[in-house]
Amino acid sequence: MPVNTTLATYSDWTYGAAVAIYFFAAVLYLCEAAFARPAKSRELAGAVAAGGTQADGTWAPGLVAKPERSRAERLGRMGVALTVLGALLQAASLVLRGFATERAPWGNMYEYGSLLTLAAVVTWLVLSRTFDVRRLGGFVLVPIVILMFLGGTVLYADAAPVQPALQSYWLVVHVSVISVSSGVLLVPGVASVLYLLKTSGRARFTRLPDADLLDRLAYRSTVFAFPLFTIGIICGAIWAEAAWGRFWGWDPKETVAFVSWVVFAAYLHARATAGWRGRPAAWINSLGFALTVFNLFFINLVTTGLHSYAGVG
Repeated sequence: MPVNTTLATYSDWTYGAAVAIYFFAAVLYLCEAAFARPAKSRELAGAVAAGGTQADGTWAPGLVAKPERSRAERLGRMGVALTVLGALLQAASLVLRGFATERAPWGNMYEYGSLLTLAAVVTWLVLSRTFDVRRLGGFVLVPIVILMFLGGTVLYADAAPVQPALQSYWLVVHVSVISVSSGVLLVPGVASVLYLLKTSGRARFTRLPDADLLDRLAYRSTVFAFPLFTIGIICGAIWAEAAWGRFWGWDPKETVAFVSWVVFAAYLHARATAGWRGRPAAWINSLGFALTVFNLFFINLVTTGLHSYAGVG
């Protein structure tokens, strides 16, 4: 079927604009983290702001007006606004690619990676509304910007119809579920890495949120993403049986996906077991994060297999 090159061009432009906007948003988040005071200092400042000095020199609550929003907080809010704008542009790039090719817009690694990173960004925006971790946005967006840059250069593919083997409704089901779940799993992976840094005992990591908050953020988001990841693998097995005559063939991408599933299952089990909470569980989740990134790029760029010819997840 013909490809609408005009819409495909607009899709590439909006993708590039989203990468640039995410980059500037990451800079703002990192500036917020640099200028923000440590948690104890913020609590002390809040206590002082809530009170004031009386005529006799003693302190009393409620006499001093609350100070204006700090510079760090303003930078963080600007970062959120840019992140939302970038997510809208990235979603628009996928929609335009879909209309340009008249198919689901995740038929190659470039499109698959875009959907995955968009899922990670949306997950981050949702979690930052629930948890007080907005200033960690830079640590989330930096790997996303790197992944999107590589996707738009090394893994870029022109808009085109998919190969006959991929012309199936399973392309919509399997690839969308596995990419979204993998994108969501990037966020708890970053949180677990930061948890390990926070609990390393080094003073320069005092500006990070409380370790317990990072631990809860990683656990709850993994609990949400793991069932989706499981469904995605099951759908892939069903599609493999229909396309290749077997449910499982230990293809390199299948193998690493299965190992990742085992690691995330081990993390959830470890996190739910009192003796394995904390750093041991965070190490396991960080391993799952590394495997997800490894499966996304290395497997498709270096190894060969039934998934490599199509360049899809």
